[in-house]
Amino acid sequence: MNIEAVEILIVGAGPAGSVAAALLRQQGRQVLVIEREQFPRFSIGESLLPQSMAYLEQAGMLQAVVEAGFQFKNGAAFMRNGCYTDFDFRDKHSAGWGTTYQVQRADFDHVLAKEAERFGAEVRYRHEVLDIELGKDGASALVTVKGADGAQYQVRAGFILDASGFGRILPRLLDLETPSNFPVRGAIFTHVEDGIHGGGFDRTKIRVTVHPKHCNVWFWTIPFAGGRCSLGVVAETSFLDRYQGSATERLQAIVAEEPSLSALLQNAKWDTPARQIVGYSANVDKLWGEGYALLGNAGEFLDPVFSSGVTIAFKSASLAAAALQRQFAGEQVDWQADFGAPLRKGVDTFRAFVESWYAGGFQTIIFHDKQQPEVRRMISSILAGYAWDQSNPFVKDTPRRLAALEAICAAA
Repeated sequence: MNIEAVEILIVGAGPAGSVAAALLRQQGRQVLVIEREQFPRFSIGESLLPQSMAYLEQAGMLQAVVEAGFQFKNGAAFMRNGCYTDFDFRDKHSAGWGTTYQVQRADFDHVLAKEAERFGAEVRYRHEVLDIELGKDGASALVTVKGADGAQYQVRAGFILDASGFGRILPRLLDLETPSNFPVRGAIFTHVEDGIHGGGFDRTKIRVTVHPKHCNVWFWTIPFAGGRCSLGVVAETSFLDRYQGSATERLQAIVAEEPSLSALLQNAKWDTPARQIVGYSANVDKLWGEGYALLGNAGEFLDPVFSSGVTIAFKSASLAAAALQRQFAGEQVDWQADFGAPLRKGVDTFRAFVESWYAGGFQTIIFHDKQQPEVRRMISSILAGYAWDQSNPFVKDTPRRLAALEAICAAA
């Protein structure tokens, strides 16, 4: 079997893999990206957070994203039982970007992958990693790959970054997976020609709508440029299993239960068959090991409610690239201190807010009718993706601060 050598092998050409590849190429590293699919390909996670723009800028990809013509986004709106509230991400506690985009991921991910190639990374589409044998005592890993023609070959990699997303290649092959502490939830989703004209609908914001009877069931409506939007419902599988028919019919039936959303989409054309994913929340016992690190969803995926997935992916790519730069320069790198722990800090901040959302506490906060402006700006920063900003009390001491704010709003 043919064996080739590469400094860094990246598994997956999605957002984490492409940004990591561009950053590493800027360091002069030799980078090979193995991607199982042919781009462009469908994916969800379509509403970016402003924090992600800094990483696109760092990777030298910002101009390409701006020129792609995606829907401008400046915030998030929430609807529950006829009550509406929204956050403008430009009005926030943290310094940095306050605007971003809502993107069809097929196009967005392809833009990033092409940018990685522009920087000199080699991307091989329709190539699949079959097996990984990690090296010992600093030796290179041996990776078995099946090419687009079905022939197998092997790659000796000095370091592996797993950016395989829900494929979770290394966690599966190396038995790193641990159970998520979230209930098993699923999502049914599609793209529609939304037919929304006026009616107070702000296309610059994602809208999150809470089911009128179940606070742990919610809908996303993500407007795209060109009059289309992404539409989905998220709930525990026991709720979704109550509905019969095709995925499209089930989604339509659940949407019909929410008056404001069904009215908003009354002229929509359901021209794309809906899909369903189940049990997407995932966790691992460690985010790195000898000769490898896990990026984005390959390491951990929380929940789509706050659109944190791509931002976490970019953050992990940035941290890993910085650690590898030092490692290739001959420095001793503490991967837990320089990668694992700081990445977990932001993920844990998002986790606390996700848990509070489903318990109903965070919903009480955001729909409270007497919000203090400074506290609101702190919350806006986290919703904008700034979950690593230690100057924000709701990042520095998330559980205590969030619980205290929940209690105050509930009492009021």
